Amino acid sequence: MLCVEFRAIAVGTEINLNKIAHHFGITRKYKWEDALSLKENLLTGIIREPEHKYVYIYYFGGIVFVNFEKHEMTDVLNYLKGIEKSLHAAHPFDYVESYKLEINPSVEPSVHNDCMTAVNANDYQQDIVAIVLAKSVALEKIETDIDLLLDEIEDVVEYLHQGKLSVSDRQLAKLSARILGFKLNTISYIMLLDKPAITWSNEVAGHLFAKLSIMFELADRYEKIQHKSETLMNITAVFSGLVHAQRGNRLEWAIIVLIAIELALSVFDMVKP
Repeated sequence: MLCVEFRAIAVGTEINLNKIAHHFGITRKYKWEDALSLKENLLTGIIREPEHKYVYIYYFGGIVFVNFEKHEMTDVLNYLKGIEKSLHAAHPFDYVESYKLEINPSVEPSVHNDCMTAVNANDYQQDIVAIVLAKSVALEKIETDIDLLLDEIEDVVEYLHQGKLSVSDRQLAKLSARILGFKLNTISYIMLLDKPAITWSNEVAGHLFAKLSIMFELADRYEKIQHKSETLMNITAVFSGLVHAQRGNRLEWAIIVLIAIELALSVFDMVKP
């Protein structure tokens, strides 16, 4: 029996795959939907025992290690940081997901939450498991970040309950930018709505991708993030309207005060000796 272990992390930033590929002498031009795979021949010199080990690097900030120990993952990350500066994540192991692929001719093929079994080993199996795991761990980071943003919004709402509205245009702009960033990351970087290229030419790979996507609830989690993003945008729009209305009221009062001062000065000029 052969056991393949996957561990995925989310560094949370866009990764320049072409820059890393160029460093390793890979001349292929990577597109945003491609994954850069570092096999054992490219890992020689980075870790002590590179045999049967792989690294999948994705544009949207997900990295999947195959058959790695944690200290080996750290070694590879430190090496990659010297190539791509965007990989300088403060806590790269805050978001980790694991999965196993077991190849055993004597058992029935099956897919479970933490492990899948297959009769024969195929290259597409590792590719599919890796992309689903990378998307899942990247989603986990976005879910945490958007919940933190919701907590910030709750603080602003609490100020409104107290009759206070002290949110500046700059703060509103930053909140809106972060919310739009979540939407962009979910749709573009994580490519949640896209299937790997292999699934279009290999029906079995397509079925495996569909099963794992359901197992990791990718679509449901995506919908929840979309809903939270829309809710946050609606709340931000309300804040923006209130701030502008408040500013408009202040301007109107300032104009009234100026007119009153001008009238008072005119009357003073008329009655003075």
